[in-house]
Amino acid sequence: MTQTEVQPTVSAHAHHAPPERKWWHYFTFNTDHKVIAIQYLVTSFIFYLIGGVMASAMRTELATPNSDFVSPETYNNLLTLHGTIMIFLWIIPAGAGLANFLIPLMIGARDMAFPKMNALAFWMIPPAGIMLALSLLVDAPQAGWTSYPPLSLMTGKVGEGIWIFSLLISGTSSILGALNFLVTLLKMRVPSMGLNSMPLFCWSMLATSALVLIGTPVLAGALILLAFDLLAGTAFFNPSGGGDPIVYQHMFWFYSHPAVYIMVLPLFGAISEILPVHARKPIFGYRAIAYSSLAIAFLGLIVWAHHMFTSGTPAWLRMFFMITTMVIAVPTGIKVFSWLGTLWGGKIALNSAMLFAVGFIAVFVIGGISGVMVAAVPFDIHVHDTYFIVAHLHYVLFGGSVFGIYAALYHWFPKMTGRMMNEPLGITHFILTFIGMNLTFMPMHVLGLQGMNRRVALYDPQFTTLNQVCTVGAYLLAISTVPFLFNAIWSWSKGRKAGDNPWKALTFEWLTTSPPAIENFEVLPVLTWGPYDYGVEHLSEGEEPPLTSPELQPNTSVAS
Repeated sequence: MTQTEVQPTVSAHAHHAPPERKWWHYFTFNTDHKVIAIQYLVTSFIFYLIGGVMASAMRTELATPNSDFVSPETYNNLLTLHGTIMIFLWIIPAGAGLANFLIPLMIGARDMAFPKMNALAFWMIPPAGIMLALSLLVDAPQAGWTSYPPLSLMTGKVGEGIWIFSLLISGTSSILGALNFLVTLLKMRVPSMGLNSMPLFCWSMLATSALVLIGTPVLAGALILLAFDLLAGTAFFNPSGGGDPIVYQHMFWFYSHPAVYIMVLPLFGAISEILPVHARKPIFGYRAIAYSSLAIAFLGLIVWAHHMFTSGTPAWLRMFFMITTMVIAVPTGIKVFSWLGTLWGGKIALNSAMLFAVGFIAVFVIGGISGVMVAAVPFDIHVHDTYFIVAHLHYVLFGGSVFGIYAALYHWFPKMTGRMMNEPLGITHFILTFIGMNLTFMPMHVLGLQGMNRRVALYDPQFTTLNQVCTVGAYLLAISTVPFLFNAIWSWSKGRKAGDNPWKALTFEWLTTSPPAIENFEVLPVLTWGPYDYGVEHLSEGEEPPLTSPELQPNTSVAS
């Protein structure tokens, strides 16, 4: 079946304005998936700002080769908490927030499958963040955020224990969320929506949820065993007692490399939704993009040991993981070429959402190219534990995840709030972010090739100039958040009213009010054309979805 034969999306609009939500609704145990989504997004962005302050402090220390801003011990504390916060309290919860808002709307459901469990998953995030802050005040872990044994056994046991417990809480939150997303996607779609007519964001969340359910329990097991070593004197990983620290690394990286895709896959899905809307073209290669998400999830589970090429890994095993790591670039490349095919010949609107989406493609490809480089064993050994790895990591995660989150926020902000964001401020935000990001992380490739080690506060004076360039870029990144914060806060209350469908998009979420009513839809939506059928014969350019009156059916897709 071709994409134009899929025939997804039409519904009657919900004509009645939704009940006005009060500010205190967002501070309660609320089971509305849209409220929970806002709670996730706002909370995770607060943690992003906290992690950014830590990054700015580290970059200030690295502006000179000597320890003249924070001590080396404090630097290690900041490094540990910066990495933990950005991954477990910013990117992963932000992706969960987007999924919470979009999935029920995109599939025609009134809420998630398990609303109370959904709220519980969110309310685990603030305690996890508070505990991380306490670990800094009490006795923070100093072994680097990966906390490799036996190094972690030499540092503050109380801080390490708090750090571990915080990750266990946030990991449990991820597992509950993933279970909820899977059940909702598989069991609560409207009867007229098959798997091959779901929006691509839904496909990306299927793959993400599977990775979370497979990988996160392994990390939890590793952390529990590490906690026993630290607090009870066991020796699962402590070589002085007969333990093996390499086992910890295997367990840690079995989760932590798929975690890259747990962070990036939801944004892959968001980019696949944004590009066709603002290019006014059908998505290029719907099934290729959809199935490549599943391929990434599968291959992501068999590449973890490329992080351990210098850990005494046997040569035959190195070869296996080198090949699988290179192969995973294929489904990722399929997405990139499909996105470029979508843009080719389109009527592109260079608004804030589109700029961040295109910027996402550009910087993520750079991170992907360096990823193929470090997949090769000889090159990886040469640059292991250098700033080349820091550069690669941030082009994938900051360039991929953060640019994708910003693109998604600009695109769906009108649906979430009923207001449009200010475009000049949005474009300013993009320019500052794009320049700041490249100024911060591009020179790190050179620093790594020249031999500068990561995770250290002191370095040889020959690296000073490039480090100062990186520090200036980090300050610019910090400044770039100011126009976004002002834009979001001001637009939420004073921005121009958006209407129900300001982008003239075709997926279900745009066929209800902005913001959506509490139960999303007045009647059960019925699919009548493809979610990306822009410019096809039966939908002329600029035409809005017809307001037909589908059969009023009981919404059997909604859990009681």
